[in-house]
Amino acid sequence: MSPVFDHEKLNVYQRSLDFVEFTEEVLAKLPKSLAAHNQLDRASTSMPLNLAEGNGKFTGKDRCRFFDIARGSALECAAALDVLVRRKQLDQDQSDSGKQILKEIVSMIVGLIRSQDGGRAYEDQAAYNEED
Repeated sequence: MSPVFDHEKLNVYQRSLDFVEFTEEVLAKLPKSLAAHNQLDRASTSMPLNLAEGNGKFTGKDRCRFFDIARGSALECAAALDVLVRRKQLDQDQSDSGKQILKEIVSMIVGLIRSQDGGRAYEDQAAYNEED
């Protein structure tokens, strides 16, 4: 199927969908009562949703805000995989496979954020509460 929306053309969006697919196999084996099950499901879903929404924004600042959220969700997924390994619910090899996908996603998101050329809001160190 050919892309209909601009976000579908993004490699990072497609890779985030690959991770969603990866998590389906992991989640199928986990008890739904585990907090990590819900967190991994929500965070993995959050990545493509925020990438799509961010890509549709008109200003760099708005795009970066959603890309930052997607990046945070990717890091949350990596932590969830660590938790599942420690709880002996996931083997290390499978976790490593998922983390490799996440590493690619995070790198691509950082590239998207950096490509916004000043689209982020920064403040110089302000002298708050200084008397004139």
